[in-house]
Amino acid sequence: MDLKITNKVALVTGSTQGIGFASAKLFAKEGAEVIVNGRSQGKVDSAVEKIKVEVPGAKVSGVVANLETVEGCEILTTTVPKVDILINNVGIFEPVDFLEITEDQWLEMFNVNIMSGVRLTQHYLPAMFEKDWGRIEFISSESAYQIPQEMIHYGMTKTAQISLARGIAETTKGTGVTCNSIIVGPTSSEGVTDFIENLAKANDQTFQEVEKEFFQSIRPTSLLQRFSTSEEIANLIVYTASTLASATNGAALRVDAGVVRAAV
Repeated sequence: MDLKITNKVALVTGSTQGIGFASAKLFAKEGAEVIVNGRSQGKVDSAVEKIKVEVPGAKVSGVVANLETVEGCEILTTTVPKVDILINNVGIFEPVDFLEITEDQWLEMFNVNIMSGVRLTQHYLPAMFEKDWGRIEFISSESAYQIPQEMIHYGMTKTAQISLARGIAETTKGTGVTCNSIIVGPTSSEGVTDFIENLAKANDQTFQEVEKEFFQSIRPTSLLQRFSTSEEIANLIVYTASTLASATNGAALRVDAGVVRAAV
């Protein structure tokens, strides 16, 4: 299927690994001009090179910027003044007991997961309106609906992203610009995989044993009963950013493997 995004400029934040990297690579396969973003020069260079190897002829470059800060966002927007597609994917998570979450941890979670997308959207949206075409997505999580007891601050940011996307969509009425949120379920991205592997090692178990226990006790409502792959998530992200998805706006689209037990 031709998604009709050849030569569209697609910026994917936090795209040196995991869902972000898988999305950046798929955008490149679809002919878009891709901007990879990360905090480390080494990781950004590695991701760019990997995409070039795996997608011959890919139009891809990278920008190093820490999007937790205003300064980091300004570095990115100065380097890349305009984009057609903005995927607000950068995010962090950290299991912490609610009573032990510090002020700094609350603010870091909020700045990375929420304010990065706010700042970038405020910068890129006006040019999208001028062009009368654009796609903005916030990569949220099933934790937006089912707030994890061990990561309340994370769940809060994921819920906020859905509100942001819907509110921003309201401003696009009658234009060729759309804004949606993507509700992601448990995914075998590098961060999650490392966490599970460390947990398995600590408990003298295999990855598969811990994964099975995870879906039996922590996410029993999953219909997939395994971690989704980053590529499975990227498929929805890239389609939603395509010309073909012009009638999808203001939506919270689930690729959560059925974890959220709801018909709508």
